[in-house]
Amino acid sequence: MRRLVIAALLCLIPAVAQADTRWTLVKTYPHDPKAFTEGLLWADGGLYESTGLNGVSDIRQVRLKDGKVLRRTTLDRQYFGEGIVNWGDKIVSLTWRHRLGFVWNRKDFKQTGTFRYEGEGWALTQDGKQIIMSDGTAQLRLLDPDTLAEKRRVTVTWNGQPVERLNELEYVKGEVLANIWYENRIARINPATGAVIDWIDLSPLAAKVQVNDRDAVLNGIAYDAAKDRLFVTGKFWPHLFEIKLQR
Repeated sequence: MRRLVIAALLCLIPAVAQADTRWTLVKTYPHDPKAFTEGLLWADGGLYESTGLNGVSDIRQVRLKDGKVLRRTTLDRQYFGEGIVNWGDKIVSLTWRHRLGFVWNRKDFKQTGTFRYEGEGWALTQDGKQIIMSDGTAQLRLLDPDTLAEKRRVTVTWNGQPVERLNELEYVKGEVLANIWYENRIARINPATGAVIDWIDLSPLAAKVQVNDRDAVLNGIAYDAAKDRLFVTGKFWPHLFEIKLQR
């Protein structure tokens, strides 16, 4: 998620088995190559995205077919924007290190509230009952959707070992899908136990992007439940991809 030395991170990546979940590429769409994507979601038949970096962080509604930004709201320059989630008629958003989240009216992007949390804020999703938050560790935080207070945490593991750097999240068919920062794979997580069910290796998509920036990593998952469409993208990626998982 941040501008760090990749070499230091790569040495922390645990060895895992080859991904087993097969997928096919359905369609490729344009995506703003200047968007430092932190959050991605589908709601009300449309795509919403949040971007990071101090001074340019925003929340936007995006037209899928051509990537055009239909409307946006910008965060104050001091904030590094992070993930977003929809809840009712609201959008909830995080900031990285300010321990401060925002609540927005989804219809007009007007800020209606704030909330606090400990540690870092990375990403959000929801399962219809609670909001699920990542903070860059191996833990998922479960939040009360009305008060946004933390209720409990679940540690994500693979073969009994914690999976660190959980990033952008999406709830899909009873599973939490999670980007792993600086990896081209998505973890399929059992939200009840935290166990990784399997991996989705999107290295072929990353190879298609060909962006010469060390921070242009895979990040951003959105699911259109009505049409069973799964979208993925990355930071500074010029494309957004629709893929189909072969479960």
